[in-house]
Amino acid sequence: MITKTIDYLDGNTSLEGYLAYNDTGKPQPVVLVAHDWSGRREMACKGAERIADMGYAGFALDMYGKGIFGADGDAEKNGALMAPFAQDRALLRRRINAALHAVCQLPQVDATKIVAMGYCFGGMCVLELARSGADVKGVISIHGIFAPGNVANANITAKVLCLHGHDDPMVPPEQVLAFETEMTQANVDWQVHVYGGTMHAFTNPKANNPGFGTVYKEIAANRAYRSVADFLREIFC
Repeated sequence: MITKTIDYLDGNTSLEGYLAYNDTGKPQPVVLVAHDWSGRREMACKGAERIADMGYAGFALDMYGKGIFGADGDAEKNGALMAPFAQDRALLRRRINAALHAVCQLPQVDATKIVAMGYCFGGMCVLELARSGADVKGVISIHGIFAPGNVANANITAKVLCLHGHDDPMVPPEQVLAFETEMTQANVDWQVHVYGGTMHAFTNPKANNPGFGTVYKEIAANRAYRSVADFLREIFC
């Protein structure tokens, strides 16, 4: 596996992605990996490497800016980093579309075969990428936030897969139902897989805060990644 950092821009903002791929000598399908609220740290980079292990290219994108990171368990700092994007979905859409544009320029990538997946805040990001009408084949939200912002949706062409814990306090059942209604009315090819007895951040081995609602659950994580693999095979093969 080859890994490297990739510098790119959103206007005047410097960003740094992390590319993982196997050198096959030809462009590969690619999965953008959007990080959780702590920034493009280990979890997002490991996610890109997991994608490379599946035989595709993985690109852990950067929403915050080069060298800007939060920390595990620091809700105040992580929340302050995430808040501008959660509150301004036009900014969020522009920033993640900058990552899409950057990836399309990479010689390792087949720009006609792109999917985006994201964890937690990153799930919100990839759903907004789909809502922006971006030319991607699919998006995958892993314990992501479903609620839309105040920016109108463009025509959604991506297939949508959401992997969700039923006991996630940040995405209550009424938010799930509203999202399903939104996707149905937009005539989207959508799926929501719900795992019982499962809270937020269930794929993150470092999540262990039941009071905050973030708890790792291995069996749900394994089921989720099998669903990711199936979804990617359906789209890319």
